[in-house]
Amino acid sequence: MNIRWRVIALVASLFAVLIAMEIVIQERVFMPSFQQLERSQADTSMRRIRYALDRSLEGLQLNDQEWSNWGELYQYMRDFNPAFIATYSTAEAMAPLKSNVLLLVDMQGKYVFSVARDWATGAPLAIELAARSALPEDFPWRTALAAGKPVRGLLRTSQGVMMLAGAPIFNGSANGEPRGMTIMGRLLTPEQLRQIGTEAQVEVSMLRDAALAPRDGNLVETDRVTRVFGTFADVYDKPVLALQIEVPRNITARGYTAVRYSLWYLVGAAVTVLVLVLVILNRVVLAPIARVTRHAVAVGEGDDLSVRLAARGSDEVAQLAREFDRMVQNVAESRQRHLEQSYQAGFAELAKGVLHNLGNAMTPLEVRLSLLAARLRSAPHADVLWAANELAGKPRAADAGHTQAGDSDTAALLRRADLLSFVELGCREIAAAAKGAQEDIDVMQRQTAIMRAVLAEQLPGKQFNQRLESVLLPELIAQSLDIVPDACRQRIAVEMDESLRAVGPVPVARTALRLILQNLIINAADAVRDAGRERGTLRFSAELRGERERETAQLCLHARDDGIGIAADDLPRIFERGFRAKPESSHQGIGLDWCANALRSLGGSISASSEGRGRGATMHITLPVDGRETAEVESQEKSRFTEQER
Repeated sequence: MNIRWRVIALVASLFAVLIAMEIVIQERVFMPSFQQLERSQADTSMRRIRYALDRSLEGLQLNDQEWSNWGELYQYMRDFNPAFIATYSTAEAMAPLKSNVLLLVDMQGKYVFSVARDWATGAPLAIELAARSALPEDFPWRTALAAGKPVRGLLRTSQGVMMLAGAPIFNGSANGEPRGMTIMGRLLTPEQLRQIGTEAQVEVSMLRDAALAPRDGNLVETDRVTRVFGTFADVYDKPVLALQIEVPRNITARGYTAVRYSLWYLVGAAVTVLVLVLVILNRVVLAPIARVTRHAVAVGEGDDLSVRLAARGSDEVAQLAREFDRMVQNVAESRQRHLEQSYQAGFAELAKGVLHNLGNAMTPLEVRLSLLAARLRSAPHADVLWAANELAGKPRAADAGHTQAGDSDTAALLRRADLLSFVELGCREIAAAAKGAQEDIDVMQRQTAIMRAVLAEQLPGKQFNQRLESVLLPELIAQSLDIVPDACRQRIAVEMDESLRAVGPVPVARTALRLILQNLIINAADAVRDAGRERGTLRFSAELRGERERETAQLCLHARDDGIGIAADDLPRIFERGFRAKPESSHQGIGLDWCANALRSLGGSISASSEGRGRGATMHITLPVDGRETAEVESQEKSRFTEQER
């Protein structure tokens, strides 16, 4: 992954982490605060219900206190005048009090008067508290009755929960000894609950069984509402009333909406900032770095050191680009100096390898010159010249007197016939010697042409620019065999696989490859000799890897001999300079090293394989060839052969 994608991934990950943190904060901090606010609102609503219910009880108690602090009632509790009850206990008189129960109790808790009606209709009600003759012995208000204190509370009746209020009976000035207590009761009807809910501004409902209701203050949350439960005790301090209020979850809904909007705004802002940051980073940092990187890779992979970045600006990337240009300039100058110095320093080493190859080529030339000299010396040219002179009438000085002394005509004719026969035979021998000499001269001319080409290619400036020629591999191997010493040719039989012809013409450096093949043939002959055999075999095969129409085609040439082979320990070292696998008297240790260097200069390589000592060896040569040029040359060769056939 390049630096651009790393920076993008890093910045994107940073924003993703920030967004994730924002979501976590919203879920763990903001939304719980909204929920806590709703729960607090629900608790407040329940407190308002309690307050509203207490206000209702307080209003009932105020009515009760006003009625109990009445002089006429105070007088009635002493003389029990029936006219008072007949006047003030009617339905019309009790309607303004909005009470369903009215009790007049003396100081001993006995009822002086009791009535239970529906204050709205005046119909009588069956309420057990009003049907008694006295307060129950365990009734908690007996203490307040004795103390003359007002009380209020709730009480469960057969008609439902009732709000009760009790007040001591005074003489109208709220003083004196109380003569009893007035108790007023008002049933807690649904209408009454609605009024309480309206006052508290919440929806309230009553649960049927207070004992089974959830505990006081318990909260139940749904998607729409928050339910809170309130339990109220009666005068006996036992649960008598359970109310439920429902608070719509508007705060949470609006909080979720606000959080979602803020989250989307945050995501949009993050994406916008991310894009802007990446654009700025790409423009200011990443693009210049990528340009410097591409330039560095191009310089590293190629040989052209003349291209410069020529960056402008004063930031670190521009300074790096200028320093890189300066470094490439120094490298180019150093490379040029190194090439010149290495060429001058390595020319002697290269000449050593060339001299080695020339020595190999000079050996058959020297042998042919010796054979030519011996053949010319053995030719009867002097005798033929003597016979020709005698036929022309120019006898040798030693025979002049004898031929004038009296040869007969017959003898002269016989002598002339012998001379003619001798001249004919001599001419044939001289013609045969001349023909052989001409053949030797032709071979020597080819060998000297090869040596001249080798020397021409090793002149200054030539070793880096080998000229490519289209060659047929069988012809090139035959030419290499011509410059091999006769002793090597007699020891090795060169075989050519059909794959050599199947490859067709290929563009290669003819001279260099010919010298390499010469070295391989000589080494194969020496390997056969070292194996202790008089004659061996060297078989050449080839293949063209890759498509002919592409630049990446490779020529693979294999030379397998049946000589002494190569030890496994020597295989990695046989191409090292100075390594000797054969006796020092017969090898100078530069042949295979020169071949490897020559192939490397052509962009190729050489390797060796062997199954061990005594099992032969194979040399593998790999050379890059332009497949398109090979196909073009092959097409031209086919066209030429077609024209010749026509």
